[in-house]
Amino acid sequence: MSDPLQRLRQATQSRAAAGLRRGLRPRTADHDGLIDLASNDYLGLSRDPRLIEGAVRAARMWGVGAGGSRLVTGTTALHAELDARLASFVGTAAGLVFSSGFLANLGAVTALSGPGTLVVSDQVNHASIVDACRLSRARVVITAHRDVAAVELALAERDEDHAVVVTDSVFSVDGDLAPLAALHSVVRRYGAILVIDEAHALGVVGARGQGAAQAAGIAGEPDVVLTLTLSKSLATQGGAVLGAPEVIETLVDTARAFIFDTGLTPPAAGAALAALDVLTAEPELPGRARSRARAISAMAAELGLETTEPAAAVVPVFLGEPQAAVRAAEICAEYGARVGCFRPPSVPKGRACLRITARASITDIELAVLSEALAVVAAETDHVTSGPTAGEHKEGT
Repeated sequence: MSDPLQRLRQATQSRAAAGLRRGLRPRTADHDGLIDLASNDYLGLSRDPRLIEGAVRAARMWGVGAGGSRLVTGTTALHAELDARLASFVGTAAGLVFSSGFLANLGAVTALSGPGTLVVSDQVNHASIVDACRLSRARVVITAHRDVAAVELALAERDEDHAVVVTDSVFSVDGDLAPLAALHSVVRRYGAILVIDEAHALGVVGARGQGAAQAAGIAGEPDVVLTLTLSKSLATQGGAVLGAPEVIETLVDTARAFIFDTGLTPPAAGAALAALDVLTAEPELPGRARSRARAISAMAAELGLETTEPAAAVVPVFLGEPQAAVRAAEICAEYGARVGCFRPPSVPKGRACLRITARASITDIELAVLSEALAVVAAETDHVTSGPTAGEHKEGT
């Protein structure tokens, strides 16, 4: 009898040889003494006493679990309040909270498309969008990164009556911004729907952190649907879809990722509501996060490392091959900073990178530590890279 696990062991060995093994590294309460430049806690709220109290208060009132799907027992008054508050904050008519941002994307894309529909997706969209496209049963066209002309061509040449264009607003690795106003103009011209994932923009982009769609002036348009996560700037857990009432009604009736999933836990909902209160009371936080990101990007560029001009809080440092990125992350840890290390399939081949995330609460002393580490990275590693391959759909982060 053949060994059913042999192929798995061989695949693991191949990934190890290529520098692509992953591992779980449980952190301590103090991040092992390392400066946190890897998490998505962009506003530094994950330990804010106001959010903790919001979670505790919700747990005491509603318990620690939702108890069922939102269509059964999983919708409390807290969930309904969060639906409405999120929509109001970004400027849409209605909202619907999911238990994760991943499921919000699955729900939105699959419910709004289906057989007889065209879905047009940017090649470096997040893995949740990639999977949503695969599950949509629609015809999917993948366009080059931020290529509005390619999107227009796909819409103009389609035979389908209905079309959905889906994009990240801030891309999760490169940290650049989608051309949302131009995309919306094309979508409207061809009678399509534009789905925008605001995961990395909410709380960071715009004067008050209301997101990239709101900053572009299109958040409340009837042909625009927003998805987002509560696990980044809002520092808790969960996701949401925001848009016209007809969109939300469709999701409640047909989105499998909503219907068949247990509702968001009340403590997470309570913490998210508290985070919105903080963001409303302290509108300077988004600007601080963006300023820190720009400082990190400038620091890397001055050292000769390849990076991008950040649109939000994500700053990549491209190093090429996986082994170079792994070594660079080790150097940063040796100097006292924890940074993200992204390798294929999270990024295209040849684009392995450090993913450094800014926080509104990063200090000048912490930036100085990172500067020392990146200077060593620049001296020790070969950072010659190549651009993404046309047509590659990024598999996640």
